[in-house]
Amino acid sequence: MKRGPSAFNIASVVAGLAFLHLPIVLLVVYSFNASRLVTVWGGFSTKWYGALLRDDQLLAAIWVTLRVGLISASLATVLGTLAAVALVRSGRFKGRLLFSGMIYAPLVMPEVILGLSLLLLFVAFGLPRGFWTVTVSHATVTLCYVTVVVQARLISFDKALEEAARDLGCTPLKAFFAVTLPNIAPAVAAAWMLAFTLSLDDLVIASFTSGPGATTLPMRIYSQVRLGVSPEINAVSTLLVGLVATGVIAAYLFQNRRRGRDA
Repeated sequence: MKRGPSAFNIASVVAGLAFLHLPIVLLVVYSFNASRLVTVWGGFSTKWYGALLRDDQLLAAIWVTLRVGLISASLATVLGTLAAVALVRSGRFKGRLLFSGMIYAPLVMPEVILGLSLLLLFVAFGLPRGFWTVTVSHATVTLCYVTVVVQARLISFDKALEEAARDLGCTPLKAFFAVTLPNIAPAVAAAWMLAFTLSLDDLVIASFTSGPGATTLPMRIYSQVRLGVSPEINAVSTLLVGLVATGVIAAYLFQNRRRGRDA
């Protein structure tokens, strides 16, 4: 007879989840606080969201962050998927160890070292720091995460399906796009979402590689928080939480719908 989880296990899980998510809940609640003091409740109000819409610096930072995230996540997803295919399908080719080491290095490398090395690279090539240097840096860092996610799916993928398409006359490239890619699409979408979220969250690497006119939202929030937390920060953080949560829910519903259709 199987026993259910003990009261201690349940309490531990509840305490852990509360420790992780209660601060986020408080942030969302206090974004609707009428008082300017973020720790004193002054009644319900949405005026800080209106103030956010009038803050040109924050809006510019949000726009830069979204553009950097969309472009860098898309670039990292394409390159990471190709890298995963090479690692899974190409066997033990010459230079595989060096190639895989270069792909996975950002996973264990401190962000300060990555940011500094990318800065030195851009300076060595004489590239002005700005929007594109931040975008390339984020794509470089998030590529390894995409590779790990897609590689895990490719390892469990039944290669016989692709071989059957080849037997029916498909070229290797057409078989990949017609058979393999649709089957690994949920993993590719999850990898893109992970890369996009990591780009939204990054502060250290953007601080090294950004320039005039390329201030991201984490950089703007950090510079303002050093002078004191304002209710506008709570409002923009709540919008970010909502954006990420919407993306996660949409990905979950997409995967469930795909599983139901395949079943």
